[in-house]
Amino acid sequence: MPTLHMAMLSPFLLALCVPFLYKFVRSFHVGWFVLPLPIVLFVHFLSYMDDVRKYEAVRATMPWIPSLDISFDAYVDGLSLLFALLITGIGSLVVLYSIYYLQKGKEQLGNFYVYLLLFMGAMLGVVLSDHLIALYVFWELTSISSFLLIAYWYTRDRSRYGAQKSMLITMFGGLLMLGGFVALAIAGGTYSIRELMHTPLTEHPLFIPALFLILFGAFTKSAQFPFHIWLPDAMEAPTPVSAYLHSATMVKAGIYLIARLTPIFAVSSLWVWTVALVGIVTLCWASFLASKQTDLKAILAYSTVSQLGLLMSLLGVGALAFHYDGMEENVFMVAVLAAIFHLFNHATFKGSLFMVVGIVDHETGTRDIRRLGGLMTIMPITFTIALIGSLSMAGLPPFNGFLSKEMFFTAMLRAKDVETWAIILPVVAWVASVFTFLYSILLVSRTFSGTYKPHLLKKEAHEAPIGMLVAPIVLASLVVFIGLVPNVLSDSLFAPAVYAVLDGLFAPNEALDVHISHWHGFTPELFMTLGVLLFGLLLYRTFPKWNKLYDRLSERMSFNFLYDQSFVWMERGARAFMLRIMTGSMRAYLIYMFTALVVLLLFTIGWNERWVIDVSRLAHVRIYEVVLAVAIVAATITTVMAKSRLTAIVSLGAVGYAVALFFVLFRAPDLALTQLVIETISVALFLLCFYHLPKFSQKQESVRFNLGNALISIAVGVTMSIIAFLAYAGKHFDSISQYYVDNTYEKAAGKNMVNVILVDFRGFDTLFEICVLAIAALGIYAMVKLRLAKEDER
Repeated sequence: MPTLHMAMLSPFLLALCVPFLYKFVRSFHVGWFVLPLPIVLFVHFLSYMDDVRKYEAVRATMPWIPSLDISFDAYVDGLSLLFALLITGIGSLVVLYSIYYLQKGKEQLGNFYVYLLLFMGAMLGVVLSDHLIALYVFWELTSISSFLLIAYWYTRDRSRYGAQKSMLITMFGGLLMLGGFVALAIAGGTYSIRELMHTPLTEHPLFIPALFLILFGAFTKSAQFPFHIWLPDAMEAPTPVSAYLHSATMVKAGIYLIARLTPIFAVSSLWVWTVALVGIVTLCWASFLASKQTDLKAILAYSTVSQLGLLMSLLGVGALAFHYDGMEENVFMVAVLAAIFHLFNHATFKGSLFMVVGIVDHETGTRDIRRLGGLMTIMPITFTIALIGSLSMAGLPPFNGFLSKEMFFTAMLRAKDVETWAIILPVVAWVASVFTFLYSILLVSRTFSGTYKPHLLKKEAHEAPIGMLVAPIVLASLVVFIGLVPNVLSDSLFAPAVYAVLDGLFAPNEALDVHISHWHGFTPELFMTLGVLLFGLLLYRTFPKWNKLYDRLSERMSFNFLYDQSFVWMERGARAFMLRIMTGSMRAYLIYMFTALVVLLLFTIGWNERWVIDVSRLAHVRIYEVVLAVAIVAATITTVMAKSRLTAIVSLGAVGYAVALFFVLFRAPDLALTQLVIETISVALFLLCFYHLPKFSQKQESVRFNLGNALISIAVGVTMSIIAFLAYAGKHFDSISQYYVDNTYEKAAGKNMVNVILVDFRGFDTLFEICVLAIAALGIYAMVKLRLAKEDER
């Protein structure tokens, strides 16, 4: 197996071992066994930096489904390497942080680290896969593993609610995205992302549907408006999960997808303006809502949504590079560079802030800013980290957030020159930045300044242990270091990532000139920043006077209310439908099923115009076959009309035995034997069951003839006969039976053809049947265990 594939799959392999470590090694925190893996993976991915610096991609392939010519292709370029380093680097810090945040003996650590490793492996699969279907498989694994992580404290109602909400919205988008992938592959003739980038697709009728379906998947995963509602509720997860999933990795999967597919779809102006406008609306709306929150994690949740909107709008504007000349002047490349740079910066300052919030919650027992205050002197290290992260998030110098925010303003100002209406982009960007400054200052000031309120806290506040502080200190140090020395990663990481996003606009291995600096003179961007600072301070100083404006926003008009009400409406509709349709009558259910069967089958046959019946090749019907058929009809009528249960059972068994004789006549002894065994067991079971039922009433009741039932019965019989004749007359392929005759012994080394077909040639059918039975058995076992546990509690 190639090394790159081993790196991608290693988290899954370790996840298999974690339950045993948790069960048998009780003296150590499980996190210490998990921590070496992300560190080793981080160092491993650093080894690709020399190749990526030269704009050379690293490829690896492994057979996946050889019979369909499908391989598992992995690919490392500047963009995927940036994400891989964030996934493993932030992952290492999160695991270290969780060792001190989650106490051994009080938490189900085995479950936590299994879910975390599943998520890490899934995210690596997303960013390193070159095959669309492989990417989709890993994409959905991120949704499943994040669902498990968000619901980690599953006894809490809000945890279950947040996990369900995130999974429903992201997997709904993922399903639409799968349709987009299939449409894209049909249009391009390949599932390889690399090959699709160099295939002309714009004229294909599936290009636009694929574009919008894929955008749905990206927008739901990256919490873009109006799908942003799942992210704040996902904050019910433990803080290490929030720091990892919702600041550095999972929510960036949609950003990655947009960036990765930009070379394919950016040629369409629909892609450019849809991505840009959805991103800018998300940025503005979420930054406005973040300022009204009173829970620290809620503030960070809405700030994450707003920052994701910023990244999305930058990628949309950056896609204009595919439409306009002037790339030699890097007119729109600055937008893509800003997106890549801010993606890295956001992971550093937001990761540190989430960990700070976790520390505050861990050491005081609350995240409510109305109860907090005065922690600056009690928790000085935590305050310093929070101050650095918040000022960077607010876009103030000399921190890294200031640099990418200035580049953001530059990109929006350049975009306004493309379309007249695009003047709204820099205006909305500036307004959103004002509120970003406001919630950043509120987060720090309401928590660490003011009056200390010990009577409102659940715990006596104190500084966190050093082990819990290491990870946020590392991230805060990166915020300062990258702010002071911004070009340390420009040539080795950021420029190759920009090159990957704008693939096709540069000559092969053409080096990009990327230079990031603090001072550009007295530019419009500088004055916009000064305006953000002044108006942000003004809003902060007057916040108690105008924040009641938020109370006027009706909850009944919110998307959260619509989401919750949709479930109420669906439950009511389902209940009304069930009460109307589910009458408890087996006869009624059979009528529904048979009617639907006849309508659908006849409609399909008519739609395809397959009304071809050929009886010229039918075999001669022999007398004993006629006798058997008459016997089956007579036994069937007897079963329906019988007044005695014993008579009905015997006549029903006669039908089965007569069918077995047909199998004998048609040279299918195995089927005949199976049929005889089943009929014998069925008759015996019917006799045993009916023995305990009361006797038939002696009162004779007349049964009226039901025309509807008769018509349905006749329709089913006629439809099945038509299908049989059509199937016989419309043979387009030779029978496969001869293949089994020729290969049963030679390829499967078996003499019993039926057994070989079930076990070898159709082994997956048998495997899936076994899986269904195994899942049912596990469900039954779990219910029995839960019932026994509940009885023990009583």
